[in-house]
Amino acid sequence: MNIKERIEELRNLIKYHNELYFDKEQPEITDYEYDQLVQELKTLENEHPEFISPDSPTQEVGGTVKRELRKVPHDVPVISLQDAFSKEDIYNFVNKVKSQIINPKFVVEKKIDGLTVMLRYYNGKLTEGITRGNGEVGESVYENVLEIQTVPKSIPTELPYLEVRGEVYMSNKSFEMVLEREKNKGGKKYKTARNLASGTLRQLDSRIVRERNLDIFVFNLEISEGKVFTSHSESLEWLKTQGFTVVPNYKICTTADEVWEAVSSIGEERNNLPFGIDGAVIKVDNLSDRRVLGSTSKVPRWAIAYKYPPEQKETVIKDIKIQVGRTGRLTPLAILEPVKLAGTDVSKATLHNQDFINLKDIQIGDTVVIQKAGDIIPEVIKSIPEKRPANAMKYIIPATCPICNSPTVKDENGADTRCINTEGCPAQQLGGIVYFASKGAMDIEGLGPSSVESLVLEGYIKNIGDIYYLEQYRDELIEKGVVGRKKSTDNLLKAIEKSKDNDLEKLITGLGIKNVGKQTARVLAMNFPDIDAISNATYEQLIALPDFGDIVANSILNFFNQEKNQQLITKLKSAGVNVKSKTSEISSDDRFSGKTFVITGTLPTLKRDEATKIVQSYGGKVSGSVSKKTSYVLAGEEAGSKLTKAQDLGIKIINEEEFMDMLK
Repeated sequence: MNIKERIEELRNLIKYHNELYFDKEQPEITDYEYDQLVQELKTLENEHPEFISPDSPTQEVGGTVKRELRKVPHDVPVISLQDAFSKEDIYNFVNKVKSQIINPKFVVEKKIDGLTVMLRYYNGKLTEGITRGNGEVGESVYENVLEIQTVPKSIPTELPYLEVRGEVYMSNKSFEMVLEREKNKGGKKYKTARNLASGTLRQLDSRIVRERNLDIFVFNLEISEGKVFTSHSESLEWLKTQGFTVVPNYKICTTADEVWEAVSSIGEERNNLPFGIDGAVIKVDNLSDRRVLGSTSKVPRWAIAYKYPPEQKETVIKDIKIQVGRTGRLTPLAILEPVKLAGTDVSKATLHNQDFINLKDIQIGDTVVIQKAGDIIPEVIKSIPEKRPANAMKYIIPATCPICNSPTVKDENGADTRCINTEGCPAQQLGGIVYFASKGAMDIEGLGPSSVESLVLEGYIKNIGDIYYLEQYRDELIEKGVVGRKKSTDNLLKAIEKSKDNDLEKLITGLGIKNVGKQTARVLAMNFPDIDAISNATYEQLIALPDFGDIVANSILNFFNQEKNQQLITKLKSAGVNVKSKTSEISSDDRFSGKTFVITGTLPTLKRDEATKIVQSYGGKVSGSVSKKTSYVLAGEEAGSKLTKAQDLGIKIINEEEFMDMLK
């Protein structure tokens, strides 16, 4: 996999996990794993600035505001903390603070793994509970907060206005009780207490919150009208007197050594706590010192969040199996003696390729160290040769495909081994069809892996073109129940019909051309009127496109030079699949050439990616940050710091109506 492919893969992974975490409250990976993905992407983009894209997750805020709950603006912006991953990071932070503040004190706290909530009290009465949302605007979860027993509904000191920040979580005991209850009734399976707590707090039915016994730790006093504090620790102690459960066992430190000792102590006990944590937070204690240090547009300079390395455990490799992907890539998968890791049972781990196996000196029967970091599937960190049994066996990726028995070859300029039977290998066939129907490509709802497998095994689909001829077999499909009965079959056929009208870029993505992802497909659709024009494009035309190199250009030429692919395109055309670009119609108009736009906030009718496509189609660029080089800031509702910076720099600010007027 080349650098550009890895960058695009990371972006897609991060966007996928952002949606699960922020919008659906169903994260599949830990925060540490997510942080490692982001860190890798940042590193690659810094090393290869030519591949930076304005729609990269590194250029924008992750979460959005959920539509079902009432929006509430925050009185104090809820910004994130800068992450630290090493002892050196901690010492650098402490020393930097000491270079600006005389004899500072630091508070070290557990970073509770839950959902951040702002609690508002007027004259001592709880009046509102608000989630973080996008940091500027959150969602009211007031009715649900009332069902949390450890949230005071009133406090003895009746200040005109008090706002505190806390973390709603579910204890390990409560989580186990919910799992047991769901198991007994054949209900849902939940992966982590954090996932369940987050989803529960944003339920529209507050009775569910009552059943699940959520809890809260308050960790910051945001506003206290009528009462002044000099330090963070003082405010925490006062909050205790008001009935709040504050973050437990915080430590006050004065030196970097003391801070690191406190952080290490939390790390040693984290797996034995009755609740989950995802790190430690180090804060400057004195509130006036915090004001001196200030904040950047993204993070405060007076606090940092330390993320512990992932939990590691030893287990044994019982066997190694091969998985064959849609591109023919053979991926070795370690079958492990099941072990509990980071709260979940782990029995498999990817071994990537033969070079990885050789480098780590991994054999079947070995005791290995595994962790969950950086990838969704747990990974093997190292083998332990001194624990190797006498009957351990070296593993070599087979010379023939385990699915179709065709020869395999290793990539000339890479580490991957592939099956050469691109047309007849069932695994590649299935993978390619599933990818074509996936959300990032043609987005055919209901045509997932199990449905595709059933349709292929029954002989209804041999290639992606056959998808659009399934209507002819409707009655047979219903009678046999290949993808379900009448309702399921008809829903699938409707989704297939709907996908015919997709823009050309989705079709190009779905074709699975080697080295051509979503962004590359979009560039092609913006610069060519239809798929025939792309098919007939010359090397010189392709290499001149933005971010197109020799590898991408030759991959496209090679794909369209193959007779079987030309036949496939003819088949798709005959079925009525759109092969014309809906964006290239205006690509000859370069009215925005030389102009850079920044899009911020929620626009009335346009989605952010739609506005981005329009700007790009008229020759303009879209950036994720405001600078002196910015031409326009297109601002919608709840525009935040980008709007403020644009105003400070005197950048032209336009709304959606003015933007559309520019297109007339």
